[in-house]
Amino acid sequence: MKETLLQLNNIHVHYGGVKALSGASVSLNEGEIVALMGPNGAGKSTILKSIFGLTPVSEGKIVWHGRALKPVSHEMVADGIAFVPQGRRVFKHLTVRENLEIGGFVVRDRKVLQHRIDEVLEFFPALKVKLKAKSGTLSGGQQQMLAIARALVTRPSVLLLDEPSLGLAPKVVKEVFAKIKEINERHKTAIFVVEHNLTSLLHIVDRAYVLDRGAVVAEGKPDTIIASGILEKVFLGKI
Repeated sequence: MKETLLQLNNIHVHYGGVKALSGASVSLNEGEIVALMGPNGAGKSTILKSIFGLTPVSEGKIVWHGRALKPVSHEMVADGIAFVPQGRRVFKHLTVRENLEIGGFVVRDRKVLQHRIDEVLEFFPALKVKLKAKSGTLSGGQQQMLAIARALVTRPSVLLLDEPSLGLAPKVVKEVFAKIKEINERHKTAIFVVEHNLTSLLHIVDRAYVLDRGAVVAEGKPDTIIASGILEKVFLGKI
């Protein structure tokens, strides 16, 4: 039986007077890809930010490997959780290699760090030939690949991806999702992914949560979610 790596139980998050999450509960088991879906403002990205300590939780509990967790962002990486925010956040004035080295900031041994970088580049051969290039000169798809690659340098057991296909061409979106699936299969990395591109996403996930107005309104396997009609309801505002 697979271990539950991460649980969020009855999580509440407020931004000023706005309720971003109202009692949301989700979980992630080892080796699975889980989608967080729903319209804008549903609370999907807030769940990822809560896990990574980027937004304070006002109520509820985050459980990591069976113990209660009070997330602190810089400690999460060393703990085995990596976060790739939306918007292809690379250091554009730095080279591809320098970006990857920053991703491994918790790896103190230079030889080990180089081995990790070499390992990650096997996933991303397009980056391998651009190690000396400034990241700002890369295409949008290559920048997204670099953002994911940088997060993998520490060999996380959990990867949090926020809108990895945002602003990318359809062909590149397909490549990004193929890489996400490959990472999951080869390293058994558990992945929480927030995504609007539902057609591409539902082909690679094991389970999905549907959120609306800060609460989970459905959970299940992709086929069950699609057959239920819940996606149409939340996106059309009929809940």
